Amino acid sequence: MTLPRGTGFAPAIIWATLVAMPSASMAAEETISAFSIWTGKGQLAKTAQNEATFVGALEGLVYVNTEEGPVEAGQMLCPAIVRIDTTSGTQTATGNCTITSLDGAQMFTELTCKGVHLVGCSGQMTVTGGNGRLEGATGGGEFTIRSSLHKAKVSASASAELTTQGIMFWPELKYVLP
Repeated sequence: MTLPRGTGFAPAIIWATLVAMPSASMAAEETISAFSIWTGKGQLAKTAQNEATFVGALEGLVYVNTEEGPVEAGQMLCPAIVRIDTTSGTQTATGNCTITSLDGAQMFTELTCKGVHLVGCSGQMTVTGGNGRLEGATGGGEFTIRSSLHKAKVSASASAELTTQGIMFWPELKYVLP
């Protein structure tokens, strides 16, 4: 079943708690629009003449967009690596996320993106599985991540502790539960 944007409060509750999904053998594809406001903590290091690398984790609440506005659906934790070309401002990133719903079920994902500072890093998120009611989950969708990482200055020193903030959003995240 595909849930179009603006269909109300019910899609968020379905996704957040996943209690509406039958455990029968028939799988159904769901589509949601979601976002996360996150904080990242890690190390920023100069890794080449014109390159800096952030290695850390992004953590924040996940919200599902509904007709009545955003509804909290859980939390995400994403270990990530971001490589930044300090001359052009371009960046590439990879990561893995665990999204934990309000009832404790978890969805596991892989992320890859490319982009430019201030504009964001856009790419693909792939659902690789889950546990609890999300066991066997598949799917994915395009996402964009924006951060304050561009404000960090890379010094000649080996590395520095860094805290950054940002937003990650999925205009159409599709997933299938067995």
